[in-house]
Amino acid sequence: MGRLFGTDGVRGVANMEPMTAETALLIGRATAHVCKRHNNRHRVVIGKDTRVSGYMIENALTAGICSMGVDVLLVGPMPTPGIAFITHSMRADAGVVISASHNPYQDNGIKIFSRDGFKVPDTVEDEIESLVTTERIKDIRPTAGEIGKAHRIDDAIGRYIVFCKNTFPDNLTLIGMKLVLDCANGATYKVAPIIFSELGAEVVTINDHPNGLNINDHCGALYPEALMAEVVRTGAQAGLAFDGDGDRLIAIDEKGRRLAGDHILTICAKSMKEGGLLRNNLVVSTPMSNFGFHEAMRRLNIQTVAADVGDRYVLKMMRERGAVLGGEDSGHIIFLNHHTTGDGIISALQLLAISQDSGRPLSELAAIMQVAPQRLINVAVPRKPPLDSIPVLQKAIRKAELELGDSGRVLVRYSGTQSICRVMVESTDPALTNRLAESLAALVQREIG
Repeated sequence: MGRLFGTDGVRGVANMEPMTAETALLIGRATAHVCKRHNNRHRVVIGKDTRVSGYMIENALTAGICSMGVDVLLVGPMPTPGIAFITHSMRADAGVVISASHNPYQDNGIKIFSRDGFKVPDTVEDEIESLVTTERIKDIRPTAGEIGKAHRIDDAIGRYIVFCKNTFPDNLTLIGMKLVLDCANGATYKVAPIIFSELGAEVVTINDHPNGLNINDHCGALYPEALMAEVVRTGAQAGLAFDGDGDRLIAIDEKGRRLAGDHILTICAKSMKEGGLLRNNLVVSTPMSNFGFHEAMRRLNIQTVAADVGDRYVLKMMRERGAVLGGEDSGHIIFLNHHTTGDGIISALQLLAISQDSGRPLSELAAIMQVAPQRLINVAVPRKPPLDSIPVLQKAIRKAELELGDSGRVLVRYSGTQSICRVMVESTDPALTNRLAESLAALVQREIG
């Protein structure tokens, strides 16, 4: 077995290593052992998205955790940030999320939150992995009355709905606003329509009938085209697209135009600065952020710093630098003054609050940032050799950078969650952007694919 934990927990094809019932049981045992040592409350929350394989993984994790004398609190399908909230709210020892986020239904994954609602640090993941790959817990087996029990928390969704609504200003309402929600046939399909309608919006919902196989299937944050068309067709003021586990947001303005994470960050940063809420005048982003984002931040006199790609690394840098706002262009936005992790619903509420408070539509708010032409090509790869060990690729990257000069950039990196090499080129010249991206992607395909 290779390394279990990647940049966002354990992930892979369901029913193949490492996402088998056998390995999930071991992860459950190891997680219970680690968290049981740390305090006297022995409970672990388990939630999931809508994948058909979630049943298998959920039961295996439950068996493993209970076998170590720790109780399980089951919340069923629920957004990842909702499980983080419930874990902290219930004072549980840990929270486990069964989800592969934006990946297709055949994949699944396991993410672990600590009792404070933050994702467990790398050191804890390393400890859990070591316990799984060795036999150090093989003979630790509570018996009889010491074995854990499993309970279902029936009001978990209600608790999370109240939590989300409390992040929306008391003096504002969504009355008079028509919204279209794309729930990606995923974990937000129950809670999102309730939250926005209870705040007064007229809600139209699409992709809210999960069948275990249609999560992220050409819908949601990765595929907002249907949402864009629906916003225009219905005359809505905004569209909100979530991914399968609900921690991402892509917004659509009233004209049917896509607003990705950089746009949302920019709008929220400006508003928070004007309201005196942008701690240390700082926003944390990643190297994937668009040129236009950095130009907008300079005009607003807001400082930025780039963390490694991945919301856990954005959050880590936010905590180190004392920032309350950070995120990725993919739609992971973290408001540390509201939550411990990225939350698509909370991000949407903050964006809509700014629109309602200012009386300005999203298209007008979005004019603050102009997106520089960008081409991102995902190349499927069977292996991930160090990119700096491929001289011909490094030479091509340097040549492209020289050709771009100060008017663009190149970024070639592996995905931390998929067998993909991402090739991104950005410049003020669309034709040049496309040519260089396609050339580099072809080279990656030839050398690695």
